[in-house]
Amino acid sequence: MKKIWQKDDLATNILVNKFTVGKDLDFDERLAKYDVKGSMAHCKMLAEVGIISNEESEQMLSVLSLILQHIEDGTFEIDQQAEDIHSQIEAVLIEELGDTGKKIHTARSRNDQVLLDIKLYLLDEIREIASLTNGFFQLLAELAETHKDILLPGYTHLQIAMPSSFGLWFGAYAEALLDDVELLFSVKNIINKNPLGSAAGYGSSFPIDRESTTYNLGFQSMNYNAVYAQMTRGKSEKLLAMAMASLGGTLGKFAYDVCLYLSQNFDFISFPKEFTTGSSIMPHKKNPDIFELVRARCNRIQSLPNELILLTNNLPSGYHRDVQLTKEILFPAIDSLKECLEILNYTLPNIQVKDGILNDEKYKYLFSVEKINEEVKNGSSFRDAYVKVGQDIENNEFEFEIKNLNHTHQGSIGNLGLDKVSHQFNKLINKILG
Repeated sequence: MKKIWQKDDLATNILVNKFTVGKDLDFDERLAKYDVKGSMAHCKMLAEVGIISNEESEQMLSVLSLILQHIEDGTFEIDQQAEDIHSQIEAVLIEELGDTGKKIHTARSRNDQVLLDIKLYLLDEIREIASLTNGFFQLLAELAETHKDILLPGYTHLQIAMPSSFGLWFGAYAEALLDDVELLFSVKNIINKNPLGSAAGYGSSFPIDRESTTYNLGFQSMNYNAVYAQMTRGKSEKLLAMAMASLGGTLGKFAYDVCLYLSQNFDFISFPKEFTTGSSIMPHKKNPDIFELVRARCNRIQSLPNELILLTNNLPSGYHRDVQLTKEILFPAIDSLKECLEILNYTLPNIQVKDGILNDEKYKYLFSVEKINEEVKNGSSFRDAYVKVGQDIENNEFEFEIKNLNHTHQGSIGNLGLDKVSHQFNKLINKILG
């Protein structure tokens, strides 16, 4: 297939073509429907400003609608000889409409075309990630409320520290997701600007109407400066990677906690055996492979911003082919993050928490701070109480009854703040999905 930039019939060197196209065709299937939608908006605008006739616009829109239908029903195939999806869709228009099809690229460059496709794709992926995160948040909030009265030992430095609860544990990760979604919402707002009309990064001398394509494509605003519009290539991907890394950090930490709490040395939680795997030689094993893989995948996702920064931070303004590689870095990571959320949403409803954990003798000193607080309430200074309780521990004279701890109302153990957190979270989710 002839390249859209070829001026003669001389074929590109096969090795050069293979190297420059790279893995683009593997990822262009994701962009196909957005390329068609962008072409439809561009086509309508060209007719509105009188660059093409209404009849030509209708002819092209008819062919583009048919291509979009084939894409959505899964019957559209990318020609492996095509340079990219943009070239193929233009080639179909030319094949069907001849000279009329050649007019689709008027006042447009492949640069702003692919910019547009990627932005539309990323906006849809942000909505999907947000929807899956919402499911995980609601699960955590429900579990926090259900198990808020069940005590859990808190650890610092992996040493027994102070009493906590399953409510606090689940609720902590729910609130962490609030911050992650707030970052995702901010990234959506930055990406949600129309670059179409910036052409190769220096605008067009045609009397185009960028407000028209902005409205028809559902963008919140536009990138006004043509040079900056081109500079958003790579920046959009990098910002989304940062939001994904933040969310991945939350999921990875939660998965690590689950692995820890499932181990026999902790034994705070359990899952049905179908959610664990066995050993090839040790019949007693129940391995938390799901959560180990979530942890590993999320660690990889947290490396994304650095990889994209290294790819793009030494580039001047204008387009450079380097940014082609952002697809193969970011797109598979988006899939991986969604798969992590899907498996967590599937497994978490089956978690079983254990009551009476703190009855174990090793948690005896977990209540040392509560004992100090009792002494302070009885008139002692904090420092004197601290010394007294410390000496009791050293002399093996420390005693404290758990029943003295009204954990559902006293201090921060019962203060989950879930109502306020849920209200803020739901507002953000609705804005992202809306």
